[in-house]
Amino acid sequence: MLRCNDEHLGEELGRLDAVLGTIGGMPSRDQRDLHAASFDRAADVYDAARPSYPADTVSWLTEGVEGPILDLGAGTGKLTSALVERGFAVSAVDPSPEMLRILRERLPDVKASEGTAEHIPAADGAFGLVVVAQAWHWADPVRAIPEVARVLRPGGRLGLVWNERDEHVAWVRELGELMDAGTAAFDDASEPELAPPFGPVERHETHWVQALSLEGLLDLARSRSYFITKDPDTQAAVIQSLRRLAREHPDLAGRDTFELPYVTRSYRATRQA
Repeated sequence: MLRCNDEHLGEELGRLDAVLGTIGGMPSRDQRDLHAASFDRAADVYDAARPSYPADTVSWLTEGVEGPILDLGAGTGKLTSALVERGFAVSAVDPSPEMLRILRERLPDVKASEGTAEHIPAADGAFGLVVVAQAWHWADPVRAIPEVARVLRPGGRLGLVWNERDEHVAWVRELGELMDAGTAAFDDASEPELAPPFGPVERHETHWVQALSLEGLLDLARSRSYFITKDPDTQAAVIQSLRRLAREHPDLAGRDTFELPYVTRSYRATRQA
């Protein structure tokens, strides 16, 4: 059984590494760009599998904000939808045409444009808030920070947010090790460092749970950039290992629905005059 002890988990990871080939160290900028571009190939799976954001996170990010808001790296519009539902005027920017196709179908009244954090198609001082959900790790901060500051009004705010699996839970930690075997850490959030003209960074954290079927759990893996960029044999090996985890782990075996715990980490900083 996969969960019996660490030795068995190590054996499973060893099998995956033999197929995947481990990438040592942190990813290069070229690797990041390659993986960021991969989402065009799995936009529908991404939209189906990835969770939205907790209501209190959205409240904290938008607290005291005078719009309009730019959702930068908006993807398929997970956070955009939550902002629109609260009555904000929102524009969306993303580099993926396929992601934006889904966003436009869902939110036809939102202005959606292709662009990146380094090249934002907007006028100077156009927004009171720029939010970046699950995407700031793709940006080059040296170029992105001044570009975001350019499109913000003085006193405007930058908000960053990541949904992270809570790997304090044993089976979730094993899920992450299997999903991420043999790849550099592209999607992991780290404490953001924001240079001037942004002021001190404030932090907020929310714990919550997403209910998923087995297929939903597998789609979560299929929506990740490292999976999308691998060959079919490697993808099959990852899916097989996750099916085995769901079948054999004592906390998961026999279940039709899995409760996947998340920690949503949010950060905000104000653009100084």
